[in-house]
Amino acid sequence: MVVVRRDARSRLAVLGAVAVLALAPALTSCSDDGGSKSGNTASSTPPPAKTALPPAGDQPTDPAAARAEVTKNWTAFFDPKTPLAQKVKLLEDGERMRPVLAAFAGDKNAAMTSAKVTDVEFTSAAGANVTYDLLVGGNPALPGSRGTSILQNDTWKVSVKTLCGLVELSGVTVQGC
Repeated sequence: MVVVRRDARSRLAVLGAVAVLALAPALTSCSDDGGSKSGNTASSTPPPAKTALPPAGDQPTDPAAARAEVTKNWTAFFDPKTPLAQKVKLLEDGERMRPVLAAFAGDKNAAMTSAKVTDVEFTSAAGANVTYDLLVGGNPALPGSRGTSILQNDTWKVSVKTLCGLVELSGVTVQGC
């Protein structure tokens, strides 16, 4: 039992390290754009896709094509070789989140982090749960991770909720999350 507990702690330590190392630069370079994030979300208006998805049970018109796009876009978003401008297009509200993305785009630790999508389950015509392995140097650092994808402007994107969830693992708050 002790070994299992240590393995779980080791996995959490790796996860925390990945989140901190890959996203720490974002924490220092994000600035407040005049509003306060202290629990008040009224200063920024979330897009309808974040808060009002179609009823559960619906699927995209072509689920196979949508699944392929989700997988392709997630893989590209988490690929360190993908240019920032493309990552902005693959993230829900990407323009708003550009400072967060820019902050860690050139980080050497982020350059070793990628993701492999293992499952996509549609929750609606415009939403999906995504299961993925977060990889560091090609090795699973956080296998079986769960995130969400949102159909926004006719493109399946990594949700801000997913990116912010990874940021939150580091134990800090980032403007925009």
